[in-house]
Amino acid sequence: MAIKKSELYGSLWKGCDELRGGMDASQYKDYVLVLLFVKYVSDKYAGQPDALIEVPEGGSFSDMLAMKGNKDIGEQFNIIIARLAEANDLKGVIDVADFNDADKLGKGKEMVDRLSNLVSIFDSPGLNFSGNRADGDDILGDAYEYLMRHFATESGKSKGQFYTPAEVSRIMAKVIGVSAATSPSQTIYDPTCGSGSLLLKAADESTTGLTIYGQEMDNATAALAKMNMILHNNPSAEIWQDNTLSSPHFKEKDGSLKLHDFVVANPPFSTKAWSNGFDPVNDPYQRFADGIPPAKNGDYAFLLHIIRSLKSTGKGAVILPHGVLFRGNAEGTIRKNILRKGYIKGIIGLPANLFYGTGIPACIIVLDKENAAGRTGIFMIDASKGFVKDGNKNRLRHQDIHKIVDVFNKQIGISGYSRMVSLTDIEANDYNLNIPRYIDSSAVEDLQDIDAHLHGGIPDADIAGLSAYWQVFPHLQTVLFERGTRPGYSQMKVSAGAVKSTIFAQQEFVAYTQAVSDLFQQWREHHIASLKGLAQGSHPKAMIEQLAEDLLQAFADVRLIDQYDVYQHLMSYWSDTMQDDAYLIAAGGWLAGRDASNGLIPQALIVARYFVAEQEHIQQLENERDAITRQMEELDEEHGGEEGLLAEAKNDKGKLTKVSVGARLKEIKHEVDAADERALLNTCLTLIEREAAANKQVKDTQKLMDKQVAAQYGKLSEVEIKRLIVEDKWLTTLAADVQTELNRVSQALTGRIKQLAERYAEPLPQLAAQVAALNAKVEAHLLRMGFQL
Repeated sequence: MAIKKSELYGSLWKGCDELRGGMDASQYKDYVLVLLFVKYVSDKYAGQPDALIEVPEGGSFSDMLAMKGNKDIGEQFNIIIARLAEANDLKGVIDVADFNDADKLGKGKEMVDRLSNLVSIFDSPGLNFSGNRADGDDILGDAYEYLMRHFATESGKSKGQFYTPAEVSRIMAKVIGVSAATSPSQTIYDPTCGSGSLLLKAADESTTGLTIYGQEMDNATAALAKMNMILHNNPSAEIWQDNTLSSPHFKEKDGSLKLHDFVVANPPFSTKAWSNGFDPVNDPYQRFADGIPPAKNGDYAFLLHIIRSLKSTGKGAVILPHGVLFRGNAEGTIRKNILRKGYIKGIIGLPANLFYGTGIPACIIVLDKENAAGRTGIFMIDASKGFVKDGNKNRLRHQDIHKIVDVFNKQIGISGYSRMVSLTDIEANDYNLNIPRYIDSSAVEDLQDIDAHLHGGIPDADIAGLSAYWQVFPHLQTVLFERGTRPGYSQMKVSAGAVKSTIFAQQEFVAYTQAVSDLFQQWREHHIASLKGLAQGSHPKAMIEQLAEDLLQAFADVRLIDQYDVYQHLMSYWSDTMQDDAYLIAAGGWLAGRDASNGLIPQALIVARYFVAEQEHIQQLENERDAITRQMEELDEEHGGEEGLLAEAKNDKGKLTKVSVGARLKEIKHEVDAADERALLNTCLTLIEREAAANKQVKDTQKLMDKQVAAQYGKLSEVEIKRLIVEDKWLTTLAADVQTELNRVSQALTGRIKQLAERYAEPLPQLAAQVAALNAKVEAHLLRMGFQL
């Protein structure tokens, strides 16, 4: 049976995390990711002559599995991994973690059990990488990404910097134009590459492929990067372990720094010991000609290294803390010199708490040497408000990524979000690049009108603030408002309670909602064939990218609805549900829908298609049962109190049951004056028996229908399965999401108008008069009671 990707990765992480014990996640990842690597190369290359990776005898995952339960399992794991490393020049890469370390993995039986359980986690039918390329659309790339992200989350401050969130990596690659690369000989470089996630995500944007270079100071992390490259089908990528600033590895024959077409980097923020091991004043690579960074802050050291590593036509993107935009002294001088040379193309301000290892806000500095000479301004984006909470971190949504990239690449100015800032303005601000100096992204304050509170009326300025709606519904304003008694103020023509119904009844609003629905229907009809054309072996990721882009374009010109909000609905549904469905179909074909247990076709959809009459019958039976239950409740409410006739018939829990009512009837069977109680008890007993019979009928009927539904799964044809999944499940859900956006439009307009109507409904003099009248009534009442204020 095919396994859902989300379930597979979730169970993989849960299993690994449970086995971690007291070890820090930043250490445990080295063990888990090495096992993933061994599993992958064993599945893909074992037994193949002239394979990219040689899997020697005694150096495979199956050899590790054979060690389960052995008392020397840790030592044997080390030997197996060493054989694989020696056969592929991977010494110092995959043999960094010591699987026989008792301090980390436990002693004796504890180590045996932990390693036996750990290797068993990877012995899963869902983790079979045979014939599976890591091309960004398969189980391996996502499994590795999933584990890396979770290890980064759990690793704590200063230990999670080996991983750059994939969302940020995609933005960086797209804004520097990696997709425009024309040859695999073009290079991409990351001087602080960590585990290589940023490098790979950036390189993946190229359709031609790129030559990859990366340098990382930490030995274990550099090893992760080398494994990551192989796992993602980039075995020729060059990853070097050393300090980039003091010992840059990639150089030309004459000893100068190697220059690259693209550079991406997420350096450690504000590192204090950046100049250890070399003298920046006499730097042989002339990296610091524009100024020497402060002795205890290396942010600009990395930025200058990146600029120096770019070709004259090179493009780059680097993540740095916001301080680089405005700090003065030495950094101010460097910033001024860089700006005057035109190297900075743009700045993208990101949300706080986005990166692992730090909670401070950061920005992306976008570099472009090719067009530096003619640069007259810098394009700035304040994207700090666009994110979603994800555990203890913030995360960019699909819509945030797409909007940033679209706005930056098309240089679209949006009030409160983005603008082109001239170098003249920047110079006038003493080369300070702090984004709030140029973009005011603060929320517009809802100011109260004192004059309206005093004399009544709704300020015309507030009504004009809804101009975006009046442009779409030009006659609605005159239906809702009329000129007031004073200049600059209007009054409502309908009551606050009638605002919603008035808006919904307007032909302009009806036509607008119909037009939006029609747009979705056109998109639906255009793509329904391709959705049903998904087949075994298809690439779901390519499919969703096309669907999403077309949906974004379909809503590009719709006013009042943000096209990126609609796009996010699709991408959220993809992440939550549709992705698992698509990958199950790509793995096992549409007939996987006959398996009720995998969730491809929820039972409710089968019922809605094939058992409408049966469901209506069950609903009717439930209504009849509920009517009896209400009779029981009314009887209990009327007669079940402490002195009621049914009080003595309740059990210890205060309930009327067949047993307790029968027992009470038996007690008073011969009491002459208990006739009324007996009659009531018999009525109660009848209702209890009727309720039990009705409940049994509901359960029996439901059980019968459940059996019929279960049998129906096996009878489904491929055509029926496609209709159930594509039309009834996927497209119906997305149509409801579009309706949600329409509802948001009406709710926002209705809510604001009602707020204004209620805010200024009673001017202060009227309220004062009401208070005075009430005071007079209270005083008069007190006088009648003999009290004088």
